[in-house]
Amino acid sequence: MNIEKIEQEFKSKVCDRVQLLPEGKERLIVSTPFTFEDGDHLCILLKKSADRWYFTDEGHTFMHLSYDDIDVDKGTRRKIIDTVLGTYQIQNAEGELRCLVENGDFGDALFTFVQGIIKITDVAYLRRERLRSLFMEEFHSFLEESIPAERYAFNYRDLQHDPDGKYTIDCRINSRRRPLFLFGISNDDKCRDVTITCLQFEKLAVPFTSAAIFEDQVEINRKVLARFTDVCERQFPSLQSAKERFAKYLANLPE
Repeated sequence: MNIEKIEQEFKSKVCDRVQLLPEGKERLIVSTPFTFEDGDHLCILLKKSADRWYFTDEGHTFMHLSYDDIDVDKGTRRKIIDTVLGTYQIQNAEGELRCLVENGDFGDALFTFVQGIIKITDVAYLRRERLRSLFMEEFHSFLEESIPAERYAFNYRDLQHDPDGKYTIDCRINSRRRPLFLFGISNDDKCRDVTITCLQFEKLAVPFTSAAIFEDQVEINRKVLARFTDVCERQFPSLQSAKERFAKYLANLPE
């Protein structure tokens, strides 16, 4: 391996501040100016295994994000990160990110690896409000694909019983004697709000059936979930669960 030649390739294709520093046998540190949001530098090494060179973060990226209590293993973040990994042809080897060097193109492989890691850190630092909106986008898309447009209404307001719109229904599915009030729940606050909404319509003697789809039900506080279970008739613990069972549930509801 010609270290000087590869380093020059890095400088021309990635950044002129990239350095390649040998550290042990067939293991080199790739020093770059790229950083996480908190200023710490990305961890990138070039290693060889079974006659194949590859770039690796040795598990540092996900470990670094965990220091900020950012969970990349569940929910919307996990789905987006998996998409990023596929787009940039990066392997996730039990938390270690790897990118193979194909056809001796070290510069192109490093460029791809850096882009992928930066995309992952961008996704991981998504604020809670954006994550919530992403889940609701998926919630809406799923229902649009599952139900004829004339049978549902998103963000439904009952103008007769709730003229001020204090108790909005995420999705009202009609065409039956008791309409289905369906909610998308991504966190404790939303779960509490939906509990109050269901109780309010019960108090007003409005006929309805209630159901909820969670982003990840296991993330909801147990006491919050227990109170919600008292008022909600059917729960799907995740969108994947709803995709597998919602059609059958809907078909079995009384007209």
